Amino acid sequence: MASTDKVEKVARLKERIDGSAALLVADYRGLTTADVMELRRSLVQAGTRFAVVKNTLMKRAVEESGISEVSSLLEGPTAVGFVEGDAVAAAKQLVDAARRYPALELKGAWVEGRLLGQEEAQTLATLESREAMLSKVAGLAKAEMSKAAAMFQTLQGRFLGLLDAYRDKLPAAEAAQEAPAESTDAPPEAPAEPPATPAAEASAETTDTPTDTETETTVQEPAQPEGEE
Repeated sequence: MASTDKVEKVARLKERIDGSAALLVADYRGLTTADVMELRRSLVQAGTRFAVVKNTLMKRAVEESGISEVSSLLEGPTAVGFVEGDAVAAAKQLVDAARRYPALELKGAWVEGRLLGQEEAQTLATLESREAMLSKVAGLAKAEMSKAAAMFQTLQGRFLGLLDAYRDKLPAAEAAQEAPAESTDAPPEAPAEPPATPAAEASAETTDTPTDTETETTVQEPAQPEGEE
């Protein structure tokens, strides 16, 4: 193979590795071309691209991607599942395919920055899928929210009951405070003036009306100075 072709193939493998959430490494020894094609179609449903690779090129690609630990799995005939979706779902699909094709063997996996051996990779297929775990988490969250809502309704009912009890006691206390409030707040009334007596009315008329004598005294001519006639 020309060096230019090797460089291009390594670049394509690196691009697939960088775009994958996980890698499933399998030994496909004994599978026919038709079996590999069928396996590819079944893994596409799990968001996985299954491809037969050359170990030398794959080792260079994983080294350039910074996951050289995967090189320990690249021995013998190798096929790699480039997982773009859920790694658990892809592992389940691969293990189910191994039941149909006994020659297929899962050698290991690279998941979330960790290298898994053969046994660990097989255990990965027994876990619940991401969707199932999210569904459980959502169910637990919903149960907690329902519990919190019921608790809130209970507390609200108790609070309203206390308000009702307080309101029942409130009118008696208000009635006891209203009586003194009315006596202190009202301004004192001015004392009524006593009716005038006839004698007082006569005295007022005598005082206010000038007599004839006072009128005559008022209009007298001024006295002349002494020594003048």
